[in-house]
Amino acid sequence: MPAPRATTAATVATDPVLDHYFYPPGNLRATRGDGIYLYDEDGRRYLDCSAGTFNLSLGYSHPEIVQVVREQADDLIHVTSAFQSGPVHALVAALNAIAPPSLTRVHLKSASGSDANEGAVKIAQHHTGKTDVITMFRGHLGQTLGMINASGAAFRREPFPLQLPGVVHVPDADCHRCFYKQQRETCGLLCVERIHDFIDFASSGRVAALVLEPITGNGGNLVPPDGYLQALKDLCEERDILLVFDEIQTGFGRTGQMFAADHFGVIPHMMTFGKGLGGSGMPVAGILMEERLTGLAGHHINSTFGGNVLAAAAAVKTIEIISRPGFLENVRAVGDHIMDRLREMSRSVPFLGDIRGAGLMIGMEIVAEGNVPNAALTNRLAELGLEYGLLLRTSLYGHGNVLKVRPALIMTMEQADEMCDLLEQLFRAALA
Repeated sequence: MPAPRATTAATVATDPVLDHYFYPPGNLRATRGDGIYLYDEDGRRYLDCSAGTFNLSLGYSHPEIVQVVREQADDLIHVTSAFQSGPVHALVAALNAIAPPSLTRVHLKSASGSDANEGAVKIAQHHTGKTDVITMFRGHLGQTLGMINASGAAFRREPFPLQLPGVVHVPDADCHRCFYKQQRETCGLLCVERIHDFIDFASSGRVAALVLEPITGNGGNLVPPDGYLQALKDLCEERDILLVFDEIQTGFGRTGQMFAADHFGVIPHMMTFGKGLGGSGMPVAGILMEERLTGLAGHHINSTFGGNVLAAAAAVKTIEIISRPGFLENVRAVGDHIMDRLREMSRSVPFLGDIRGAGLMIGMEIVAEGNVPNAALTNRLAELGLEYGLLLRTSLYGHGNVLKVRPALIMTMEQADEMCDLLEQLFRAALA
């Protein structure tokens, strides 16, 4: 394994232009990317454990994505979504072909996952005539004022006086650190049953939607127990609530299936998507929904760059690549191998706690003695990772104790071993 670098691989920040950023970026200055690797201006190579911000599902500069973008840019980059275009038409058809069978309508007038989630809430409110939204304690639904408030974690809402009324936050299904101090074998999914109490006593009684990530993304890679998502759908149908899966991080192969809905075998009433659909970073997002949920006027859920033609062309190619024989099987095999290696490491690395995930959506808890979450060490490991050629991201914007392992879906078994070797070296250095 390579020796650690004598100093951090970050470039010293001396450029006066940095003084004009609203907030300055980190010191690493990227110059090019290739597959799972990013290179800085000094030619140093970094293995990106997070696929950018989980949006480079096919890695940096995937040659087929680059080619289709070049070809499409010669013809048409963008046109108002009031008109048809070949790539957007093709993307709607491709999404309809891979979506769960009851989600037959496609909305592409979203430029980001935040837009898509907010659009889904608007559709739910319009369709049901109700107002409230149930979300999870550790949910991350976006960056607009509405979605910041709908997300979990008080520190995200603290700076902003304007709050979205009618949001009811409920505990996540976290079997490793159960809010209700239960054991899965005997709990009877109390975390679902108690949502009835939140509706009856903490809401206005007029709940339009329950929105959650099937696997919690920024909140710590929480994987729900068997039966949980189906129980949520049963609850929603009993109470006339629309179930919305935020698949912005879990969609398009991340879990080893096309969608987490496929992985868990549960179909929501609506599904939002984004991030990985762009393949190598093209911005595209939207909503899949049941036929009955149409009817909200388009001007309520439009976005200027939604349905971008160039992004749509890249998205069609991304779906084609992910759908090829053997692609998702490789995601599952590589993910299982990484999980096995991380669990083996945890036997001799005392600060490695719970290792959890599906496919290439994996989280490692970092803990202190007594299995206490250790956010400080988590952040230190991510920082030190640069010296070992690793790009790592942490949960809850540095407030959490989970290192996230979500490399590009094209990762090979050999590259997985390279990453795990470097992680092991990093962990040994932190123990020294």
